[in-house]
Order: sequence, then C-alpha cells, then structure tokens
Amino acid sequence: METDKINYSITFLSDWHAGSGLGSGAAADSVVIKDKNNLPYLPGKTIKGLLKDVLLEIKEVQPDLVSGEELEALFGKESNNLSEETVNIFFSNATLPKVELEAISDEMSPFLYRNISSTKINSNGVAEDSSLRTIEVCVPVTLEGSIAGNFTSKHLEILKSGLKMLRAIGVQRNRGLGRCKIQIKS
Repeated sequence: METDKINYSITFLSDWHAGSGLGSGAAADSVVIKDKNNLPYLPGKTIKGLLKDVLLEIKEVQPDLVSGEELEALFGKESNNLSEETVNIFFSNATLPKVELEAISDEMSPFLYRNISSTKINSNGVAEDSSLRTIEVCVPVTLEGSIAGNFTSKHLEILKSGLKMLRAIGVQRNRGLGRCKIQIKS
C-alpha cells in the first residue's frame, strides 16, 4: 500500500448547520461551528462518521461491494480500547476554498449566517408553550477537504463511492437542511 490522498469539494444546496455545541444567548439556541476567523467549516471527524455510516448501509444491502474486513481496514475495529485502533487514515477539516478564505473580511463573515426558528405544533395545530427553538445556519457555500492514508485501490474506490453517496450533512438533514453534492477532485 502507498499513501494516497482524495481531495473533494462539498457544495451545499441549502442552508446547513454543523453545531458547535454552543448557544448565543437569546439570539440562537445552537450556533454553527466556526474557525478563529469566524468562518464555517466541517470537522474531519464529522465527515468520517457520515462516510462510515453510508458505507455500513452499503455493506448491509450489498456486502459484495463493501465487506466488513474492508471497513475495518479503513475505520478500525469497533472497540472500547482506543489503543486497538491502528488505522492510518486522516480526514482533514473541510474549509472554504483558499481564494474565498483570503477574500472574506471580518466585516463580511456575519453575512454567511442567519437564524431560523421552529416550534412544536400540538395535535390542535397550536404552538406548544416554551417550544420555540432558534438555530444559526450557514448559507450555501462550497467547502474543500481531503482524506489521506494508506489505501489499496479497492479502498480508494470504496471511499470515493461513499463520498458521492452523501446527500445531506449536519443537523436536520432529514428536514431539508444540509443538502449537498460532493465532487471528487482529480
């Protein structure tokens, strides 16, 4: 095996929210994860988890395309003992392209975000008390990331196929947020 790298871009087709676990007081219950320059990004571990879930689904439906051994070789053994993980694979954070990172000033970065609110509606069609929730979302952007490691050609194809199957990323992806298209760069 030799070290390989898969470069990809994620083009969001709708607003999206990758949560930081923090709120911003009265403005939003949950805010988007941002770097030190107030710009959005997707952590590599988020992409790794989503990709692993997609590949596990493929394995259940078509085990001849993705085997348990191949998943183990890519993502490691399921174990409570962290010292058993011997996989040499690295998922970079997905960030804005370099040109955009250099072009966006501190004054411009707030325009990448907006707040959306929702509330729980009861069976009578009335909003339930204390159910209003506001989250910060990022407007559609394109992010770039990479996966590096020691892959066989089969592993490389499995990872590329899994990336192409990701259709939504982040919170409320089953409700229309985070729709995306992932392209593999040559």
